Formats: sequence, C-alpha cells, structure tokens
Amino acid sequence: MYNILICDDERDIVSALKIYLESDGYTTLTAYNGREAVKCLEENEVHLVLMDIMMPEMDGISAMVKIREKSNVPVILLTAKSEDTDKVLGLNVGADDYITKPFSPVEVLARVRSQVRRYMSLGGGEKKVSNLTCGGIEMDDKAKSVTLDGEIVNLTPTEYDILKLFLQHPGEVISPKDIYRKVWNDAPYGAESTVAVHIRHLREKLEINPAEPRYLKVVWGQGYKLEKGNR
Repeated sequence: MYNILICDDERDIVSALKIYLESDGYTTLTAYNGREAVKCLEENEVHLVLMDIMMPEMDGISAMVKIREKSNVPVILLTAKSEDTDKVLGLNVGADDYITKPFSPVEVLARVRSQVRRYMSLGGGEKKVSNLTCGGIEMDDKAKSVTLDGEIVNLTPTEYDILKLFLQHPGEVISPKDIYRKVWNDAPYGAESTVAVHIRHLREKLEINPAEPRYLKVVWGQGYKLEKGNR
C-alpha cells in the first residue's frame, strides 16, 4: 500500500491523521517538524506528504523548498484559517493542495486519494493518447515526461495534469473552476487563486518571458487557453 508522511508539531493531530489514514489502508510515517520530514523523505519511499505550515525548527514552507529540490511527491499543507498568505506561499513553492483546520476525516481521505491516484498514474497506467504536442512543448504520457524545445521540463504532478488538460484542448478557453474540477476532482471553492498559482508555475517553466507568455494565455474574465506560440 502507499506510504503517507504526516508532519505536524501537534501530536494529537498526527495521531488522529494516523487513525484516519491507516483505517483506509495506508501506511503512515510521522515527523514533528520540517527537518524531520525532509530526513524521512530521504530515507523512505513516500507517496504523499501531509504537512503543517507552522512548526518549530523548520516550518512547512521551508521544508517544501527542500522537498522540491529533490522530489515531486505530492504535498498537502495543513493550515489554519488565519494563514491565507501562507497557503498562497505554500502553493508558490510547490505544494499541490491544502486542507484547512479543523478538518474532517472524509475531507482528508478524499484529498489524499485524489493526490495519490494522480501521483501514481504518472509512473504508469495506460492512456489512450500517449504523445501530446503544442509548438515546442511535447508530452510523452507513457514516459510521463515533458520537453520544451527538446529540453526536459520538471513538473509536479499537479502541474503535469494541468498542462495535459491544456494539451488535450489546444486553443480552448478553460475556466479556473473547470480546471479545478478536472484536475483536483473536487468542488471548485477558491479555485481561482489556487489555479492561478499553478499557472504561474507552468509559465515560469515553459515561457521564455512569463510576463509575456507564448503558450499559456489568459482570457480576461473567462479563463486560460494554450496557444501554439511562436518559436
């Protein structure tokens, strides 16, 4: 089964999450600060990380930066309602999603299942279409690789799925809510800000000048679309 790393300095929360996840068949690993989480990832096979933002020694944001230097494992941040700025910052440094405390077991399990399913699909699984291209962007869905003008582009699982959605619908305007529904498989509450952060990440990785994108264009008031671009 899949290994979930739980990282929170509140031991009661860690214990509760262990119960939720293990009852659903997952194996859990635990850490109580960001430094321990990074070390655990280096020493174990981990398929998803649930991580608090506010922790001693190394907070969740700093840990995210360290994790993304070496791994694209999905990370769901655990945040308080008052930490809206930290949520955006977490997404900026590579988090895939967030859950606001207090949370319900149903919500936790739904988010975990969705992210693990997406992450594992990137390592295998048959797809009807294996190669998708748009201008200099090429996606090999069997190999789960993306290149830009022949150079490898490293994407997180969420970024990969968003790009794949655009490549499957070139030239079509897709609203943030539709992107969120199709990629996150969840109701699109707060979709605009979450999607905007991931679009910005994709632009930084795919565009020569992210401020003047060739590929990922915004259609004001409607959404985003993928254009062929000028090479």
